[in-house]
Amino acid sequence: MPEMLSQTQIDQFERDGFVPRVRVMSEAQALEIRDRIESFERGQGAVLRGDQRHKSHLLFKFLSDVVHLQPIVDAIEDLYGPDLLCWNTNFFIKEARTPAFVSWHQDSTYWGLSSPDVVTAWVAFSESNAASGAMSVIPGTHRMDQVPHRDSFDDNNLLTRGQEVAVDIDESTAVRLDLSPGEMSLHHVRIVHGSPPNVSDNRRIGFAIRYIPTSVRQLHGEDSAAKGAYR
Repeated sequence: MPEMLSQTQIDQFERDGFVPRVRVMSEAQALEIRDRIESFERGQGAVLRGDQRHKSHLLFKFLSDVVHLQPIVDAIEDLYGPDLLCWNTNFFIKEARTPAFVSWHQDSTYWGLSSPDVVTAWVAFSESNAASGAMSVIPGTHRMDQVPHRDSFDDNNLLTRGQEVAVDIDESTAVRLDLSPGEMSLHHVRIVHGSPPNVSDNRRIGFAIRYIPTSVRQLHGEDSAAKGAYR
């Protein structure tokens, strides 16, 4: 029997490649984590930067606790079984009223893993909605093979290469994954997804946790994922 997800949600992940809005902590707990992040930023006199945004669970104990949070782990286990590894974590932070965006892409493009059995738990520490630049996905695209990408190197793209799919996609089918603080969405490593700029007056803070079954292997370098796939 599933521990966290309903059978309907499991079926949706298999069919569409994502699961929207799963409550994994209270809003108060999420905002407390946000406060701890921003307290650290105030202490260093700058927002999280560079390597601080990647594998952040190895830098901050309270983020390691999020990676091990039972509702999140139970949901991943419902999809991929009990033998799991946190392969990576990344912050996706969009400052208020800035042009930062994420182009349409597949996460698997540069990761070099042995199989596409990878799921991202995208945990919101702030509101993520239309105004703040919430992520959207193209349902069913996880069933495609790895598709060609081109690099734009756009300065406003949160992906350092500015990588974007080099095939036609039907943007009219996109589903926006709105989240409140303390909720997460799940998405498959091959689903095509992206997000627009944050035009709101509030920071959008998302913490992406990448889980894999322990049967998945690294075939070639992960530098683009661990040290530079995301600004």
